[in-house]
Amino acid sequence: MRQPGLFHLASVAWATLCLFCASPVRAQEAPSRPLTVSGFVSDAASGERLPGAHVYAPDLGHGVATNTAGFYALTLPAHADTVQVRVSFVGYQTASLILMPVETRWRDVTLMPETSGIGEVEVVAERGEDEVASTRMSTTAITAAEVELLPALLGEPDLIKAIQLLPGVQSGSEGQTGLYVRGGGPDQNLILLDGAPLYNVSHVLGFLSVFNTSAIARVELTKGGFPARYGGRLSSVVDVTMREGNRHAYATEGSVGVVASALTVEGPMPGLRRRGAFIVSARRTYIDVLAKPFLSGRTSGQNFTSYFYDLNARLTFDATARDRLTLSAYLGDDVYGTAYTSTSLDGFRERFDGGATWGNGLATLRWSRPFSNRLFTTAALTASRYRFATTTRLAQTVPGLPETFQEAVYTSGITDLGGRVDAEWTPSAAHAVRAGANLTRHRFNPGVGTLRYSLADSAATAAADTLARLLTPESFAYTTWEGFAYAEDDWQLGNRLAANLGLHASAMRGGTQTYASLQPRLSARFLLTPDWSIKGSFSAMEQYLHLLANTGVSLPTDLWLAPTERVPSQRSWQAALGTTARLGRGWMVSVEGFYKDMQGLIEYRPGASFAVPGQDWQDKVEVGRGWAYGGELFLRRTTGRTTGWLGYTLSWSTRRFDALNEGVAFPYRYDRRHDVSLVFNHRFSDTLDLGLTWVYGTGQAVTLATARFYENGLLDPRQLARLDPSNPSGPIELPTLLHYGPRGGFRMNAYHRLDLALNWHFGGALFLKGGESTLSVGAYNVYSRRNPFFLFAAPGEGGGRVYKQASLFPILPALAYRFRF
Repeated sequence: MRQPGLFHLASVAWATLCLFCASPVRAQEAPSRPLTVSGFVSDAASGERLPGAHVYAPDLGHGVATNTAGFYALTLPAHADTVQVRVSFVGYQTASLILMPVETRWRDVTLMPETSGIGEVEVVAERGEDEVASTRMSTTAITAAEVELLPALLGEPDLIKAIQLLPGVQSGSEGQTGLYVRGGGPDQNLILLDGAPLYNVSHVLGFLSVFNTSAIARVELTKGGFPARYGGRLSSVVDVTMREGNRHAYATEGSVGVVASALTVEGPMPGLRRRGAFIVSARRTYIDVLAKPFLSGRTSGQNFTSYFYDLNARLTFDATARDRLTLSAYLGDDVYGTAYTSTSLDGFRERFDGGATWGNGLATLRWSRPFSNRLFTTAALTASRYRFATTTRLAQTVPGLPETFQEAVYTSGITDLGGRVDAEWTPSAAHAVRAGANLTRHRFNPGVGTLRYSLADSAATAAADTLARLLTPESFAYTTWEGFAYAEDDWQLGNRLAANLGLHASAMRGGTQTYASLQPRLSARFLLTPDWSIKGSFSAMEQYLHLLANTGVSLPTDLWLAPTERVPSQRSWQAALGTTARLGRGWMVSVEGFYKDMQGLIEYRPGASFAVPGQDWQDKVEVGRGWAYGGELFLRRTTGRTTGWLGYTLSWSTRRFDALNEGVAFPYRYDRRHDVSLVFNHRFSDTLDLGLTWVYGTGQAVTLATARFYENGLLDPRQLARLDPSNPSGPIELPTLLHYGPRGGFRMNAYHRLDLALNWHFGGALFLKGGESTLSVGAYNVYSRRNPFFLFAAPGEGGGRVYKQASLFPILPALAYRFRF
């Protein structure tokens, strides 16, 4: 066990304080018991429940948000005879209710979707009241409808790229779907789809994400002030909720784009009388179909395969009026391959097959039930799998002899099986308590290659197989268990002050060592006025999983690994202070400052690579620490004709490893001093709207070679040219060694880009009278900025060498058609 230190003792003290604060709940209650009104908030048109809707009592200055099942529990003072309540959700008309708590303990609410785009719907209790009054900070929610309004690369709406436009989030390289949140790495993000973890969220080497917006309801990003219910990652939680499906009528939705098409079917489950619903959504690219005429036929029998697909499904069934069962599933893969067959005149035949496949699969079975209007419980079983496999096979046939072949296979991945229980209890108007536990079995396959031979001669085949066994390492697959338990209390300390106190306890077995951690969580807010609050938070996090990544590009060869005696788990603590204000007419502004310290980070040693067979991964990495700090501005409008946001981040992100850069601290690759994102949507009429995004970021920090040492010493290339009469125009090719400057000591050029999309909405779908359609026309990188993707050394004028910039995307047109009926 890790020896308890000062931080461990502080965590124990924090746990004692939490229990002390939560214990006198009954003593603090009024002599007469407070009243609680509960229910579900649903879409009036489809019957789908709405997670994240806000239920607010303006006269009392008190409100709650619906949970992932759309359930709310609003506890009111015992003396309240009638209470005015507003229920709101983005994209829906606000509902105003008059509740009589003495008579009504259960009240379901339905919200009507907004139907008019030109008239401004008055939404008083929009996100604003939730964000001002809530104890949570550093949290932003986005709906799939908002994502679909944004300009997109090649016309494909992308959930992850929408998150990249938020302050505090970096996008990595050009067009990539990586998330670098407040100085953290892509492995430090817990990405959940209906409660199950996703380990790789990229298609096409990171240029598109795996999320099909047709199947998604909303996403919530948490980048600080983490509630105790979350754990296992250092930097962020991306919680994605799938749609339930339409309970009232069958509907079909589809899209046709430049690179992919999608089709979604939803409706009530047959024979259940609106007690259940289903949704099935599929997406597939047709890159292979478009490229086949250009790539096939160059060699006899050549075949080229390149595509990805996503399949989402969710079934919802109400077993009773209170008991709900939900089954969610996702399956997606990238498939790339090539094959050819050639036959010579003398009958010699050669056949080659090679390719790679990688992707995710997951499933969640959830049961939920409100046992009373104060107690809501859920239990879930989850399964998640990420795999990568590549195969090459060369077969040859000589007339009159058996076929011979050589085959190489490499596989890696991770598989999780887990169970979780959660309870939400509202004992009084001053307390909202959550508690739960989770247990997960991880099965790691950090990469194993196999070789097989079949030769014409049996003795040669036996010798080749023996050699292959010697070169192929034993399987490194292993199993670990990870568990956690948590408790948190959202505590109202009067009319102005509220706090969320929590404790997250976790443990994992890695190698022969057990890692355990107590992680205190605290967030608080103080209302200066009903429209303005100041907030602060502190959170300690422990991450047991490492991601061994070779480059900044999202590659399927990245390996997930458990901690060991030599490579311990990652730990961090983060503190933040900020203010949130509602400015009126749908405008919100928040300003936050943060500091984050991270321990146990890993980096590849210089020259190390996953491709070296038989080498222990622990010998390839160095362990160090990092820290990040900065400030964020977020100005947002969510109602009216014109919506969008402005985000600005000023930040520093630093790493230090004893064996790298001579032990001197250096900038993280994605350390960007300034990062700006502007998102603008304007609805001209019910049929026409415009989407615009503009981004700017300081250039990435890179490490460059500053000198070349030749075999005979350090020489100017022009001098070497004179030594070689046969090559007067260039230097002789001699073995060289490169001398690199400070790690991260150089900066690429700044990155900036403008994207546009014009959306035309009209009646009819696929030439049918009913339904509705949207035609989107736009452009990515409108002014064709040559943004840096990487730098490379090339001969310069006068025989020297210079670094040149490689750019990826010029202006790219986008065209997409969406329909629904």
